[in-house]
Amino acid sequence: MFSRIMVPVDLAHLADLAKALKCAGDLARHYGAKLVFVGVTAQTPGALGHNPAEYEQKLAAFAAEQAKANGVEAGEYTAISHDPTIDLDETLLKAASETGADLVVMQSHLPNLTDYLWPSNGGKVAAHAACSVMVIRG
Repeated sequence: MFSRIMVPVDLAHLADLAKALKCAGDLARHYGAKLVFVGVTAQTPGALGHNPAEYEQKLAAFAAEQAKANGVEAGEYTAISHDPTIDLDETLLKAASETGADLVVMQSHLPNLTDYLWPSNGGKVAAHAACSVMVIRG
């Protein structure tokens, strides 16, 4: 049913993604699908890398760890954004298209009052992606 599962990750908050990572790994094993871990970074230096190439090395190492832990094929896709806090939804939607994902599995927070005014990242991706999206509540 699924052959390429995109999993957006924030390397600075991996502990918060445990449910989505487990679900994506389980689905990849079940369907024989490849996992594609997508990380979004800026051109400017940050806590996870001085440049996009350094960030991509960390993302690739994470993808390799997940592949080994889940017994599946996995890769990484680094998306560059001018400002990841503003452009995140659009960047993830573009990444879903560019990676050829037929499923996106992403972690989200429990809905709260502000979600009535500003949709969550998961909500926006689910509403606008061309592929199936599974939003895992945190």
